[in-house]
Amino acid sequence: MEVVVKRSKKRRKTVQARMVEGKMEVLAPASLSEAALKDHIASLQARLEKKSAPRDDAHLDARARYLNRKYFSGDLSWESIRYSLRQERRRGSCNHWARTLLISQRLTGVPQWVEDYVIVHELAHLIEPNHGKRFKALVRRYPLAERAIGFLMAFEMLQPSQG
Repeated sequence: MEVVVKRSKKRRKTVQARMVEGKMEVLAPASLSEAALKDHIASLQARLEKKSAPRDDAHLDARARYLNRKYFSGDLSWESIRYSLRQERRRGSCNHWARTLLISQRLTGVPQWVEDYVIVHELAHLIEPNHGKRFKALVRRYPLAERAIGFLMAFEMLQPSQG
């Protein structure tokens, strides 16, 4: 990954990184030593690479297993969980009887905590197929559920209309 460093006399303490045209742009104080800057760059680069790691069905399965352990005591099982290109209007779906979960491919661009909410939502359907009180209580085990719902509402409003 190409790194572009921009030092500023106005910047006093913080070091920040962002992706600009495929390059990692690092904003740093002019007074920061080269050794300290090198350490910051390595840390920030690792963080950006982790954020931009490709999401595939194996990633989805790993997240579902983690969330199952954390919020459902590892009690759930499923046949498959995968991304779907056909989920244009839905965030995800669960076939309760076949124990298969589909997550919309559109969600590969949202923050991980938002995708995690959708996974928890679909995992909860393995226990409760409807959206009743019991189901909602299961989903609320995920502490960022309300925030994720708000994020998804805004995200979907900004998406180009389908069809």
